[in-house]
Amino acid sequence: MSQKNSAGLVPAIAGGVIGAALTAVGLFLAGPSMLGERMVRETLVSNPEIIIDAGQALKDKQYAETLQPIRALLERPFFSSWKGAEKPDVTLTYFFDYACGYCRMSNPDIERLLKEDQGLRIVYRELPILGPDSVAAARISLAASKAGKFAAYHDALYAAGRPGPDTIAIAAKAAGIADQPSQDPAQEAELRSNMTLASQLGATGTPLFVVGDRVMNAAVGYDALKEAIEAARKKS
Repeated sequence: MSQKNSAGLVPAIAGGVIGAALTAVGLFLAGPSMLGERMVRETLVSNPEIIIDAGQALKDKQYAETLQPIRALLERPFFSSWKGAEKPDVTLTYFFDYACGYCRMSNPDIERLLKEDQGLRIVYRELPILGPDSVAAARISLAASKAGKFAAYHDALYAAGRPGPDTIAIAAKAAGIADQPSQDPAQEAELRSNMTLASQLGATGTPLFVVGDRVMNAAVGYDALKEAIEAARKKS
């Protein structure tokens, strides 16, 4: 997808959601001649999620055009940077930063989903945007991934606390790897690729979740993630 098309995606989505809302309002205003004012009013009052669902459906449709050419790359993990099903029926891609408080807030939701859903795979993509400690933690994480020890490092660092020299060293020791970043071209290529993918998706920060045709750039919580996973499963 070209930069020009990517740049126009967010306004298009915003316009689509507004358009859905205006359509609902127009239906209400035209109600007396079309469906009856009372029926339209009662429907919208009793089911306000109609507008929300219409907006979400439009967002998913528009994101699908962006995701189609990059989906394989999004869902292909860097070595062992994944958890869950070896042969998944649904893959959720998760862009994260170890220093991101909202990512830390999302971590229990992700672990719960993995425990409950045997057909789910989470692909973790490093997006270190919060400073030098984020970058250092991400590089050690990629080294752990290459050694087949991503999960051990990932869990140990979250248990140790916010990334810094001491906590990174604790996590690296737990995973059995060096606690100093190496100059690995594969790691640098992965970080650049993740930045490019996040930019194509209009990311404004972390966490960023992608599953099916849905892109969620916030700590949306367990229920929203579960609903998105189920929606993706129904379409697969």
